[in-house]
Amino acid sequence: MARRKTQAVITGISGRLGQLLARRLHRMEGLRVIGIDRRAFSRKPADIEHLRIDIRRKACEDLFRTQDIDVIFHLGLMHDPRKGAGEHHSWNLVGTQQILEFAQRYRVPKVVILSTGDVYGPQSDNPAFITEDAPLLGAQRFAALRDLISVDMFAQSYFWKYPEIETVVLRPAHILGGVKNAVSNYLRLSHLPVLMGFDPMVQVLHEEDAVSAIVAAARPGLRGVFNVVGPDALPLRKLVALTGKPTVELPHFLLPGVVNRMFQLRFADFPAAELDYIRYSATLDGKRARDIMRFEPSFGVREAVEAALRTNIFDGGVEGVEAA
Repeated sequence: MARRKTQAVITGISGRLGQLLARRLHRMEGLRVIGIDRRAFSRKPADIEHLRIDIRRKACEDLFRTQDIDVIFHLGLMHDPRKGAGEHHSWNLVGTQQILEFAQRYRVPKVVILSTGDVYGPQSDNPAFITEDAPLLGAQRFAALRDLISVDMFAQSYFWKYPEIETVVLRPAHILGGVKNAVSNYLRLSHLPVLMGFDPMVQVLHEEDAVSAIVAAARPGLRGVFNVVGPDALPLRKLVALTGKPTVELPHFLLPGVVNRMFQLRFADFPAAELDYIRYSATLDGKRARDIMRFEPSFGVREAVEAALRTNIFDGGVEGVEAA
C-alpha cells in the first residue's frame, strides 16, 4: 500500500515568500503542497494545487473538511499601508481566526504563523536586543500595526488553549529581497533619506533565509514564539552604503512631511510612521531560534541588499499581502 503524502497548506501562496516556500517544499519527496490565495500564482509548479479562494469564506473550510492536512503555513497577512484599517482588520485578524479555528476543528497537528519583528516597535529606550517576552509596542507610533499585533497575541493565546496543536509564531527581522515591504522599498529609492544625528542599528534577513526559518519551524516538537534574525546588526548608514546610492541628510522634524508627500504621490511605498526605523533601534535577540530551531542564516547583509535591489519598486502591483 502506498504511503499517504504529507499535506501542507500555504495561505498567501501568491505572495513573494509564499511562492518561494512553495517552490522549496514541492521538491520534497512525499509532500503535497496546496496553496490558498485569491491572487494568481505566476509560474506555478505543475504539482502544486492553487485554490483561488478567500480564507474568510466557506470554500476555505471545505478544503480542511475534505482533506487530512498535516501542517498550515499561514503567510497570508496584509501589510499594505494603502489599505484601510477595516480591510486590514478583516483580512488579518478575522482571516487568522478562521484558519486557526479550522486547524482545531479538523485536527491539524502543526501551524506555523509568520508574524513580524515590527510588533515590538522602534523605541528610544529599547534594550540592545529584544527577546520574545518583550511587550509588543509597535502600534504606539504606527497604528497600522494594531491588527498584526492582535494576530500575534491571538496566536499566542491559541497555543496555550490548544496545546495538542504545535503552533509556532515567527517574528523575523526586516526581510530583504523581492518582497515589497518598507525596508526593501526604502533601499530601492534613487536617493536614500537619512536623519541628521541618527544612525540606529538595524537587522536584515535575506528572503531565502526567511523561507529556511519557516521550513525549520515545521519540524515536529517545535512550538512557541521565535525571533528570526539574519547576520549581525549594523548601523543604518553602513547598510545604506552597501547600495552605492547617494543619501539625503534631513532633520527629523522635516522628513515626515517629505515622506508623506512622496507616499501620496506614490514615489515611496512606505508612510512617514515607518521613519522611526531609521531613527531608533529595534534589534531582535535570535538566540531561541538558534538554540531550539537550530536556525542559522546562510546569506550575508550584502547579499540581502543585492536581492532587494534586483526588484524594481514599480514592477507590477501586488494585492497587498506581503512579508514584513
